[in-house]
Amino acid sequence: MTINHPVTSRVTYYEKIARSDMAPLWESLHNLVPKSPQPKACPAIWKYSQVRDLVMQAGDVISAEEAVRRVLVLENPGLPGKSSMTPNLYAGLQLILPGEIAPSHRHTQSALRFIVEGKGAWTAVNGERTTMHPGDFIITPSWTWHDHGNLSIEDGGEPVVWLDGLDIPLVAQMDAGFAENYPESTQPVARPEGDSFARFGHNMVPVRHRVSDPTSPIFSYPYERSRAALEALYRGGELDQWDGVKLRYVNPATGGWPMPTIATFMQYLPAGFEGRTYRSTDATVYCVVEGKGSVKIGEDKFTFEPHDVFVTPSWVPVQLSASAESVLFSYSDRPVLAALNLLREERS
Repeated sequence: MTINHPVTSRVTYYEKIARSDMAPLWESLHNLVPKSPQPKACPAIWKYSQVRDLVMQAGDVISAEEAVRRVLVLENPGLPGKSSMTPNLYAGLQLILPGEIAPSHRHTQSALRFIVEGKGAWTAVNGERTTMHPGDFIITPSWTWHDHGNLSIEDGGEPVVWLDGLDIPLVAQMDAGFAENYPESTQPVARPEGDSFARFGHNMVPVRHRVSDPTSPIFSYPYERSRAALEALYRGGELDQWDGVKLRYVNPATGGWPMPTIATFMQYLPAGFEGRTYRSTDATVYCVVEGKGSVKIGEDKFTFEPHDVFVTPSWVPVQLSASAESVLFSYSDRPVLAALNLLREERS
């Protein structure tokens, strides 16, 4: 039996189904399921020598207490108005001046601090404080109280700047963002500095420790230890043609990622290193710790020096070179892609 329908133009038909909140898949299928990733984020670099004065001027504009977190967001030019570095990751440069307190709060977003410059500042996480040093990687896990402070000038405090990395865009996409302020500006200190490292930082864990949180129980990873490990491996002859000497930070209780949504890495590039080209579906944010060099990201090429921040979007070819001995810290959304079986890599 043949059913005859009146001839209707596609435009008229599309207008009709739109009134029922429907749309034709065949008109958008090629965009929804492309042949390769089509990242909206752009390759970009923030030269620290050019933005440092702007970060410091923020100290004259607003106090740490009033701002809650005095941060200049690094906004990817391909994602305007989204306060995002990549579709899943946020980055910002935070300033705390001598004598200031950034008040205690907690939120569902996972956060990292990578210390850029200055001394005298500390951060407290769940009742334990740790002193911040340039190059240190520090975690504030999801839904844990955390506050930051700085010594007075008389006690040796200096302006301290660090790179904030959070999964804010990812959590927002899932409508799972919450925050709560602590009733006081600082939380009580219940454990001595170094307590968590003593328990978990020496290839040992408390005998009755049970893993109940996917985030690392160590919240401070000192740079001096990371740097020493990279140097020892390089002296031993290890040098990858793409990455130089690259290590990932781990949760010592599980061997997994330090945070469930953010992977973190540190890598060493010897002077004269000319890396081969690679690409990956995880988008990555880099912060230069030491040295000088260049990075080619797709068709863009940037030179880098200490404290510069640059971003490599998903599936864009990347090639690293070092004109001087260099160390790079980086973080990415790799755990999320790996968990969803969406992680792909190519090395050429």
